[in-house]
Amino acid sequence: MEKIQSAIAKARASRQAPRNLSDPAAKLTRVTPPAVQEAWDGIEAVTLNPRELQRNRVFTLNACDQSTSFDMLRTRMLRQMRAEGWRRVAVTSPDQGCGKSTITANLALSLARQADLRTLVIDLDLRLPALARVLGIANPPQFSEALAGDAAPEERLRRVGDNLCLALNGAAVRGSAELLQRAEVAHVLDRIERALAPSVTLFDMPPMLRGDDTLAFLDKVDCAMLVVEAEVTPVADVDRCEQELGQNTNVLGVVLNKLRHTESGSYGYGYGS
Repeated sequence: MEKIQSAIAKARASRQAPRNLSDPAAKLTRVTPPAVQEAWDGIEAVTLNPRELQRNRVFTLNACDQSTSFDMLRTRMLRQMRAEGWRRVAVTSPDQGCGKSTITANLALSLARQADLRTLVIDLDLRLPALARVLGIANPPQFSEALAGDAAPEERLRRVGDNLCLALNGAAVRGSAELLQRAEVAHVLDRIERALAPSVTLFDMPPMLRGDDTLAFLDKVDCAMLVVEAEVTPVADVDRCEQELGQNTNVLGVVLNKLRHTESGSYGYGYGS
């Protein structure tokens, strides 16, 4: 709680002070340079199916009652990121079934509704990629080929609207942990970041207790968000993952997903630091 309060205080002070574009925290939003706009315009566009999104519990394509919880999560996340000057966020979970890809998809579309932000989303759950399915995108280009140096990164991206870029995978990758540890991966990510200048990059990472893929990648992000399943994920697993995340990056927060609200019987999330 103290960390969140500190982040909110810093964000409030930043808003009251004159904006300094040399400050990383101020660079989350900025005017798009022509070269960056050209790079975005050159990415092949895709259209998402609202009904398919709803079937997959993705509610944030447009503002609505069901998007409110995710919009609140987006705002709290941005406040802390602006306060700390963070841009790259790993979204992970202790185990499968916690809903991290669904959380990532909802966050991505919620961020995309803010016109002054450019959002990049990269599926790095290479053992069991799910983000394309959750978003209803069939046969996506295999972004892992760009990470391996077998394809130009720009050819493996897809754009939704004007300010959301997706790097997806449709098939599992052997030797995923070894791939994520290659020096070339950092170069590819830096290349994309220079071209697209994203305000926020979300990485949909594998579950931490299913392999070493996420730990192998944490040195390339600014912070991490842990998604856990209410009444299912053991507390010991949450503590273990939080500790490992804290030793390798900044812990942005913990999302308690599939939380049943007794008033309506619906599901949502809870968030804490």
